[in-house]
Order: sequence, then structure tokens, then C-alpha cells
Amino acid sequence: MKRLVFFLYGTFCYLFFLGIFLYAVGFLGNFGVPNTIDGPPQISFWQALAINTLLLGLFAVQHSVMARQGFKRWWTRYVPQPLERSTYVLFTNIALVLMFYAWQPIGGEIWQVQSPIGQALLYGVFAAGWGLVFVATLQINHFDLFGMRQVWLYLRNQEYTELPLTTPALYRHVRHPLYLGWFLAFWATPTMTVTHLVFAVTTTIYILMAIQWEEKDLVAFHGKAYEEYRRQVPMLIPQIFKKGLRSQKPQPVNLSAS
Repeated sequence: MKRLVFFLYGTFCYLFFLGIFLYAVGFLGNFGVPNTIDGPPQISFWQALAINTLLLGLFAVQHSVMARQGFKRWWTRYVPQPLERSTYVLFTNIALVLMFYAWQPIGGEIWQVQSPIGQALLYGVFAAGWGLVFVATLQINHFDLFGMRQVWLYLRNQEYTELPLTTPALYRHVRHPLYLGWFLAFWATPTMTVTHLVFAVTTTIYILMAIQWEEKDLVAFHGKAYEEYRRQVPMLIPQIFKKGLRSQKPQPVNLSAS
């Protein structure tokens, strides 16, 4: 019974994530959801800026602190190991729900692309960014990243094992295709408002910092294997005109550290 409860809990957290992911597309794209990133301001500029900064900061702290190995070692003294990743996903979902609900439009316009072709191109890049995020998770084991593999193995009474580094297609050309996808999704918009710019700049700074923390953990844990990978493959600008890193035999390295 306990194993089934753990599996159902992990499944709930995963389905919750899928709903949040779809909502985020509408939130940033300004369509299909009740509260989007842009809109008429409801409060003063400085009040809105303070609230949005607080919401982004709350997400950044939650998402980064709970991903660190030291926190995980402490956290799993209270949370069962098979549920650690699902619980991390759950807290991330909650932080995003709070952001979407409490977000305050600021107004103002930085740029607006009038050309239908230009708009179509930017919406295409926006869609490509979200697609890249999803595909990148599939290539490093989507279900392990979001906790489903952990609870499935526990349900079947099988021991959890770390995933090897196999450098699939995207990861042979860029170390962080998932983060690259976020950048495309955050910045590609025909109408860049002050609100959207605050979101894009803040999240860009956070991602660049998060990459350093994540890679520090990976080097500390995996040593030369990850150092060699980092030496050969660029961080965010893909090696489009080069062959990139050849597919490697599995090594005990898991890229889904955060």
C-alpha cells in the first residue's frame, strides 16, 4: 500500500507540472489563461516591481536551494528518498502558481514588431523555445527529471540507479539545451513590455547563475568526466557548424542535477 501511495503522489506532482508547463506557455504568450504577463497595470509601478521581484526571488531561492546536494542530504532525512524529486517538483509548481496568480503587469512598451512576417518569426522562435525545453528533458530521461522514474522503481521494489552520461543529440552540441530553450521562450515576443523585460532580464540572470552552481556540483561529484565534457561542448551557443562531441559510452554522470 505504501508503494502505491508513493506512486500516486509522484504521479500527482508530475501531472501538476504538466498543467503548470502549459499554463506558463499561455502566461508568457498572453493567450488562453486568465492572468498573463502583460496587461493593464493595476497598482503603481514601484509596487508592481517590488511584488514581481519578490515572486521571482522566491522561485529562484526555492528552485536553486532544493537542487543542491547538501540540501538533498538534509532533506532526505525527513522526506523518503523515492519522493525527494517529486517533492522538489511539487514545491516548484507551488512557487510558479503563486507567481502566476500574484504577478502584476507594469505596462510600458520597449518594442513592438508590426510586420506580420516579423511577428510570425518571433512566435515561431517562442514556440521553438518551448519545444526545445521539452525535447531536452526527454533526452536526459524526462521521467527521472520529474520524479516519476523514482516512484515507479519503488512501486516495483527495484533499487534506484543514477543515469549515465550518454550525450544524446542535443547535448553533443550544447551543454544546456534546456536553458537555451528557456532563453528563446522568454525573449522571443513581438511586443516587449516593461513587465516582460523585467521577467526576461531577471530570469536570464538567474539562469546564468544557476548554470554555475549546477556545473560546480557536477564537477565536484563527477570530476574529470564532466570537466572533459565541459571543455568540448559550449555552454549555450550550439556548435552548429562543427561535428560536436561524439556520442560517448555511458559513464556514471547524470546531467539532470537540478
